[in-house]
Amino acid sequence: MHSTECSCPILFAFEFMHAASHLNSQSKVILFKIASYLFTTVTFTEIQQHIYKGRGCYLKQKFLTKCLLYYFKNKRKEMCECDLLYNLPINDHANTVSYFRHKYNFVNHAIVSVLFLHFLKNICQFQIYVISLAEPRLPLQLDDAIRPEVDGEEEGRATVNQDTRLDNRVIDLRTCTSQAVFRLQSGICQLFRETLIQKGFVEIQTPKIISAASEGGANVFTVSYFKSNAYLAQSPQLYKQMCICADFDKVFCIGPVFRAEDSNTHRHLTEFVGLDIEMAFNYHYHEVVDEIADTMVQIFKGLQERFQTEIQTVSKQFPCEPFKFLEPTLRLEFPEALAMLREAGVEMGDEDDLSTPSEKLLGRLVKEKYDTDFYILDKYPLAVRPFYTMPDPKNPKTSNSYDMFMRGEEILSGAQRVHDPQLLTERAMHHGIDLEKIKAYIDSFRFGAPPHAGGGIGLERVTMLYLGLSNVRQTSMFPRDPKRLTP
Repeated sequence: MHSTECSCPILFAFEFMHAASHLNSQSKVILFKIASYLFTTVTFTEIQQHIYKGRGCYLKQKFLTKCLLYYFKNKRKEMCECDLLYNLPINDHANTVSYFRHKYNFVNHAIVSVLFLHFLKNICQFQIYVISLAEPRLPLQLDDAIRPEVDGEEEGRATVNQDTRLDNRVIDLRTCTSQAVFRLQSGICQLFRETLIQKGFVEIQTPKIISAASEGGANVFTVSYFKSNAYLAQSPQLYKQMCICADFDKVFCIGPVFRAEDSNTHRHLTEFVGLDIEMAFNYHYHEVVDEIADTMVQIFKGLQERFQTEIQTVSKQFPCEPFKFLEPTLRLEFPEALAMLREAGVEMGDEDDLSTPSEKLLGRLVKEKYDTDFYILDKYPLAVRPFYTMPDPKNPKTSNSYDMFMRGEEILSGAQRVHDPQLLTERAMHHGIDLEKIKAYIDSFRFGAPPHAGGGIGLERVTMLYLGLSNVRQTSMFPRDPKRLTP
């Protein structure tokens, strides 16, 4: 453990820019203790930058503490003692302990948004202890990692590409941009949970190892399960419905979802976090659609109110127009969207699903016409939806299903579910699903089941689109895709 100390009068200044509740892993804790006339501070932090010139030695600390400045009257003597400070590699972790002789008037509580402590004299002792020494050569530099690509190109300075970031994810996550992204993402989960609990929903946990493909397709991961095979769940769908049949009425869950899709696009992952909702309704499945839409609106409002600092931090590196939404949320039916796309020159059949380019084009058309980045598309063709989707009783080629979009990309897929066991059996057979493997699921509807609907949201995709980022890997802490299984 390295240490240094000095006992001359110096200027010692802390500037805290966030409340103590925002402390991150690099700045673990700030402790203020008063004992008689002794004032002690202990700071565990990370060295981000140091400057050594003239009669001053500056250590810029990570995230919370902007700068520690040490000013020495006698340059020759005390600056020699500061050589260790200058030689501390970037990203070292250090303990700073300061002792003050006199009692000062200051705020009683340290947990405030902005707190300035200036001690101009009579400091008895100052010590720094290096807790963990970083290697002198790092795979990437934080200054390069937070530099906007446009600035890097114009100034001829280095920027960091995506593969380098992901290969060295722990360092990349230390940047202010990554910190802001994942703190905001945590806020999305928190707001989702808070809003639904206030609406009377119950949080549930569902199995991720299942006996049959939950979506009835081939894009599932097969795992060895003792003497047979099992699958990683593509969705908690079947278990959410079983909970509705068990009289829970309103349920939600937050957990991993697995998709064995060889899709190397900007918005697909093989593992992501699903925010899933299921709800019984009284008269019409639009009761559920409206509830989900209002939940998303409450999330958007909460992000604007609680995470402005994070939003602004991300926008400095990745500029984007502020996210816009309407109250109530705009809802279009599939034929309306089809007409808008055909008018724009897109050739589509009545029962075709939307392609990714068509989704993006529709998003631009909706933004131009309605000035919103968030909308609902209702009444999809039955042929493009999963087996448990309820057909429209007025049109057998249409379904009571819907998707929700942000900035022209789908973030939720949902529908009214088939709750009649006979119809459910017919639909499963039509999709080629082995009935024996979903017997428990179908049987749960034989004991009486209310009409219900729900949907599944991709957390990483919501974060990406809300912040206007270009790749979902930027919003997945340790992303998994067809080409990446580490770190």
